[in-house]
Amino acid sequence: MFENVKSLHQRYPFLQVLAVQYGRSISFNDISTSLVQIIFKEYINFPILLSKYSLEVCDGPCYIISKGFRNPLVYPAKNVDLEALDQAIQELNEQCIQGAIIHDTKSTWVKPVEVVKELDVCSLSQNLLWSFPGCISVDECGDRLFLSDVNHHRIIVFNGSGKLLDAIGSSPGFEDGVFESAKLLRPAASFYHAFEDSIYFVDSENHAIRRADLERRVVETVFPATTDGNKNKSFWKWILDKVWPGKLKSEALNSESFLFPWHMLKASDNDLFVFNQSFGTLWVVDLESSSIRETVKESSKILEICGQMMMDKSISARHVPSDWLEQQLAASCSFDGIPYAGLMSSTATFQDHIVFCDTVGQTVVKFNRGTGSAISFPFSNFGVLGLPYWFVPPLEQVYSDDGVPGLELDHVQEFNLLPGRVDIELYISVPQQTELVEQPREGCIWRLARGAAAEVSELENKALSTEKVGIAQQWYDELDNLCYSTSIEEESSTEEESKPVVQEGVARIGCTINSSPGTSEVIILAALYLRLKKSTISTIESCEDTVTKMVSIMDPSKRFKRDLLVKVLTASKRDLEELIFLRHLHVRLKIDSFDHPKADNLRDIIVSESSVKLQVTL
Repeated sequence: MFENVKSLHQRYPFLQVLAVQYGRSISFNDISTSLVQIIFKEYINFPILLSKYSLEVCDGPCYIISKGFRNPLVYPAKNVDLEALDQAIQELNEQCIQGAIIHDTKSTWVKPVEVVKELDVCSLSQNLLWSFPGCISVDECGDRLFLSDVNHHRIIVFNGSGKLLDAIGSSPGFEDGVFESAKLLRPAASFYHAFEDSIYFVDSENHAIRRADLERRVVETVFPATTDGNKNKSFWKWILDKVWPGKLKSEALNSESFLFPWHMLKASDNDLFVFNQSFGTLWVVDLESSSIRETVKESSKILEICGQMMMDKSISARHVPSDWLEQQLAASCSFDGIPYAGLMSSTATFQDHIVFCDTVGQTVVKFNRGTGSAISFPFSNFGVLGLPYWFVPPLEQVYSDDGVPGLELDHVQEFNLLPGRVDIELYISVPQQTELVEQPREGCIWRLARGAAAEVSELENKALSTEKVGIAQQWYDELDNLCYSTSIEEESSTEEESKPVVQEGVARIGCTINSSPGTSEVIILAALYLRLKKSTISTIESCEDTVTKMVSIMDPSKRFKRDLLVKVLTASKRDLEELIFLRHLHVRLKIDSFDHPKADNLRDIIVSESSVKLQVTL
C-alpha cells in the first residue's frame, strides 16, 4: 500500500498525502520506535496521523481521494489497483482546472530542477556512519564487499578488514557518470559480475537497474533504457546530457509498472529476477533488450518460478543468532514458505563468516560460522567517503556575510597579516567523552578561499623546494634519485618523523593560501568521525542516558528532534562504543592584508610568509 501511495506522490507532486493509523488504546510512546523504523525502511516523506477515533468511511485500509475533503472517493485497498487510482486522480485534477487560465511556462532552455525531498523525521540519523545499511553482496576472490548505505544514497566498497576502498554515488538524484558525480536514490540489492568486474544493483526510488563498472569507475543505467540509448554519443551530446539529463521512456502507470525494486537474483546470463520489498511483485527483466519479459503477482507462481533460489539465498540468515533476528524480522517483510526471505539481500557468506546488515542498530556485523561470535567491522579510511552532501552548502549561501544558514559556526576569527603565503593550521579538540576514529583525511575536508586570496591548497611541507626547474634538470634529478635511492629513503623517513605530533583527541587540518592586498576569507568544512570512549560509558547510567549523551554531541545546537533517534538506538540494544558518528566542523577566517612591503631600492616588493595556528574546541 505504501508503494502505491509513494508512486502516485512521485507522479503528482501536488498531491497532499496523509496516512492515518487507528487504534483504540493507541500510545505514541509505545509505537514511536517501530514507526520510525517503518519510515526508515519505506522512506516515507508524508505525515502519519495517530488517532484513537476511527473514520467511518471503510472497513479496513483504504485510499481516500478528495479536493478539500469534500465528496471523497473511497477505494478499499484490497479491491483497487494502481491504474484505477491514477485514473481517479487525473479526473479530479481535470475538474479542478476547468475554467482556469493556464500559462505555458515550459521552455527548451529551462533546465528541469531536480528536487529530492529527504526524510523530515529524525534527520539527525544522517550523521550516523550508516543510515539503514540494507543490502550487501560480496566478491570473495577480490576480497571486496559492496554495502548499500540506503538512506545515504550510496554503495560502499570495503575489504574483509573493514578498510573502505571506494564509494559509489554522491547525492540523491538520478544521474549517470563517474562515482564522484553519479546520483542514486536508495540503492538496494546488488550482485557482483566477475567477468565484467562490475556490480549490478537496483536503484529503488528511481525504479531502475544500474551498473557500476569498478575498473572505469562509471555508473550506467541498464534498465529502463533512455530514449536515445547509450551508444555512439558525441561529445556535445554528453555535455547536453549533463545540463539536461535525458528522460526515460514514458510509460503508463499501471499494476505492472517497475516500481520500487528491492531484491534481485541472477537468473541467467541475460535475465534477472527482481522483487519489490513486500514480495508482492516479481519482474523478470531481460538485460539484453532492456525490457520486462514477465510480471508475476501471485505468490504461488512466484514460489514456483524462483522459490528454490530464494531459499538458497536466505539460508545464510539462519546462522544469525535468534536475538539478532527477532528485531530484524519486525522491520522486514516475510514471504510464505520461505523463512527470513526479507533478509535474503541483507546477509551474505564471506570466507568463514556470515556478513549481516543490522538495519536496527545501523551497523554491519560478521558472525563466525564456527563459533557464532559477533564482531562489528572495524571500518577505516573514511577519506574515500568525501564530505557528505548534506554538509556542503550551495555557493550562493557560502558567499553570504552572515554565514551558512543551517550550519553552526564552530570558530570565527579575524587576522591582520602581510600579503603573501599564509600557512593555516587548525587543532580541533573533540568533546571529552569521545575519541577520534582516525585523523580527518583530505577527502573529508572542503576548503574555499575568496576575496583577495588567490589560491587555496593542502598545507605544504616547507622542506620541499618550490623552485621551478626545466625538463633537462628534472631528467638529471631522476638519475640522481636512482643513484642515491638509499639516501632519499632516509630523507623521506626523516621528513615523516618531522611531521607535527598530534595529541590524542585532537584533529589537525591545514591549508595554504596566497593572499594579495585587501580582504579575504577562508572557509573550512570538515567531517570528523567519532565514537564514545569506553571509559565514559558508565555501567550505572542507563542505555537511554548513554544514547542521549551521544546524540547531544552529534547535535549540540539542538536543531533536530532527538527523542525519536534516542528511542530507536536504545531499542537496538547494541554496543554503543562501536557506533561511529559524524560531527560537523565549520570554521571561517577573515584576513585583512596591507600593501606589500618595499625593498631597499623602493621598486621591488617583498613577498612575505605568515603562519596561523588556531585551537578550536567543538
